Amino acid sequence: MVHMKIIIIIVLCFGLVTGASAQQELLNELNEQVMKLYQQGNYAEATKAAEKALEVARKSFGLDHLNVTTPQNNLASLYRLQGKYDEAELLEKRNLVIREKALGADHPDVATTLNNLALLYQSRGKYSEAEPLLKRSLAIKEKALGKDHPDVAAIVNNLAFLYRSQGKYSEAEHLCQRSLAIGEKVLGSEHPDVAGTLNNLADLYRLQEKYSKAEPLYKRSLAIREKTVGSEHPDVAQSLNNLASIYRSQGKYSEAEPLLKRSLAIYEKALGRDNPDVATCLNNLALLYRLQEKYSVAESLYKKSLIIREKALGSEHPDVAQSLNNLAGLYYSQGKYSEAEPLLKRSLTINEKVLGKDHPDIAAILDNLVELFKAQGKHDEAKALSKKRGRQ
Repeated sequence: MVHMKIIIIIVLCFGLVTGASAQQELLNELNEQVMKLYQQGNYAEATKAAEKALEVARKSFGLDHLNVTTPQNNLASLYRLQGKYDEAELLEKRNLVIREKALGADHPDVATTLNNLALLYQSRGKYSEAEPLLKRSLAIKEKALGKDHPDVAAIVNNLAFLYRSQGKYSEAEHLCQRSLAIGEKVLGSEHPDVAGTLNNLADLYRLQEKYSKAEPLYKRSLAIREKTVGSEHPDVAQSLNNLASIYRSQGKYSEAEPLLKRSLAIYEKALGRDNPDVATCLNNLALLYRLQEKYSVAESLYKKSLIIREKALGSEHPDVAQSLNNLAGLYYSQGKYSEAEPLLKRSLTINEKVLGKDHPDIAAILDNLVELFKAQGKHDEAKALSKKRGRQ
């Protein structure tokens, strides 16, 4: 799994609530605490603080006051990160109702809520529901802020990512190019947001195996980030990780390995060893070793990644399902079918529960299970599962 940077508008909001009451001061302190814990990758504790902030806001202002929307947005974003999509969707929908009523249907804050709700649907593979929300969000932002505003560029980028997820690469490329043009014009060619868009465009080319186009964009993104945020910043780690993916895809393992190791060192130093980004980097490093048939090293890293994800995100998060699927694939490669099967089944159960049975990831796991059953001579089970796969 390549650790992509998706430009998202206002995932978490940490604006202060005006006023001098004790409740308002407490709310501001809680919002600051949420931000700090989120930046540390401590989503469980950040969620507790966000839940407390929302409770304080509702008691202070009422359920439908505009001031409630910021802590509601923060909590929804944290729920989304942890795969609690139903809870997140409920909060974002409440935000949409409140903001449309208080601000009007064409207010930029309404567009932000539409954007965030679309990202929720996208995370669950509900692309047909996400697309009209992103398009409406884009139309509002263009009308209110102009077509060359950075917020417009960000939503254009999010729409590009939606098309990329559906394999609509030409549409995605056009939008990425537009987002990049806006960013370079308004923010300058060496702005960190431009680096993020370059990264996303590069990833689009990587998926199409256009490595000669992807590599220079990844390198340019990396150079901008090293210059603007410093060589030890997590965004630099992300660029290193993605550049390594290009080399891995081309079988240039000796070039990929030092980049991944440097990426891992940056993440661990900046975010702590139990951060989900650390788990992602460990997962990618494990894949590199698996491809080189260094199975014992890969197994250790996959297990470490799984432990971090379960602790940080909960046992039913899609990233946990991914770790289980990858560890099962490692065992399959070694003929350890009895060890692989329960992991794949658990991965399937998690994804069906969290993402829904129509999500693209479900089909991939079903395919893996079919091959596993065939390898074990369980032809009846393989046949039954193939029928289920055909109905997806």
